[in-house]
Amino acid sequence: MKNLYIHFFRDLHIKNKISPVGINPTTLLLLHLVAVKNIEKKPLTITEAMSLSGVGSPATIHRKLDQLRDANLIESVFIGSNRRTKYIKTSKEANVYFEKLSDAMIKTVDSFRAT
Repeated sequence: MKNLYIHFFRDLHIKNKISPVGINPTTLLLLHLVAVKNIEKKPLTITEAMSLSGVGSPATIHRKLDQLRDANLIESVFIGSNRRTKYIKTSKEANVYFEKLSDAMIKTVDSFRAT
């Protein structure tokens, strides 16, 4: 399966056009990091997200979190009885986005195997 990722990337951006409208790649990276932490059952706090230096400065991350929230891709929630700490979770819309990515990946793998 040589270059499978490149084929997936091509299919994703050329054929399927799945990316949420108006969301740039860096903001999508932040969404993906939030989703990974959610899957690991270790959701990020707002403070932890702000310290993701690989994504940008705290001000940039704050702006990107606002963009994701405005696009209904993340939500801030309390977990348990602690009402002082907010955690970032993916929304239903984000989960639909990730399901579409999964479907596109399966299609790419299937078409790649067929060749």
